[in-house]
Amino acid sequence: KKYAGESSKMHTALHEVVGHASGRLNKGVGTPKETLKNYASTLEEGRADLVALYYIMDPKMQELGLLDTVEAAKAEYDSYIRNGLMLQLRRLNPGEVIEEDHMRNRQLVAGWAYEKGKAQNVIEKKVVDGKTYFVINDYTKLRDLFGQLLREIQRIKSEGDYEAGKTLVEKYGVQVDPELHAEVLRRSERLNIPPYAGFIQPEL
Repeated sequence: KKYAGESSKMHTALHEVVGHASGRLNKGVGTPKETLKNYASTLEEGRADLVALYYIMDPKMQELGLLDTVEAAKAEYDSYIRNGLMLQLRRLNPGEVIEEDHMRNRQLVAGWAYEKGKAQNVIEKKVVDGKTYFVINDYTKLRDLFGQLLREIQRIKSEGDYEAGKTLVEKYGVQVDPELHAEVLRRSERLNIPPYAGFIQPEL
């Protein structure tokens, strides 16, 4: 509650300004739309998110005065994993798969990190009183996992590796755990809050 607003804004800034503005294609490789085709957007959003997630934990953030404490970065990790693995599922109806690129990328990143960190219990799945929680036990190791996935997605983009990109997205970003989905819908229903919100920018 203390750091969520600050860290969310910083994640967005890093995602848009540093994430989308970084990364190069290898010489002679076509544009991602040509090489990665229908997976290009999901992978690019994932790459930008990973840039933000990796660098938000860097001590340089406090040194530059962009974040007051590393606890703000940890809050963003908590929020990202919670949203990627659970919260965003309330936007779907039962039986649906994920089709929107931003949602696919968030589940891909969170799901990949959860699976790859299982051996060291980096992210722990806990069920308490019938409710599922994902708890980050090691933020440093999770940052390292984000770095590994960033390296791989950047390689895919730079080399135009369609098959590797397709495998990542289809394995981690599309399918939904029906039991977890049903639980998310059940738990969020009582809040009576729409899954999407829009606003009109005021003109003064």
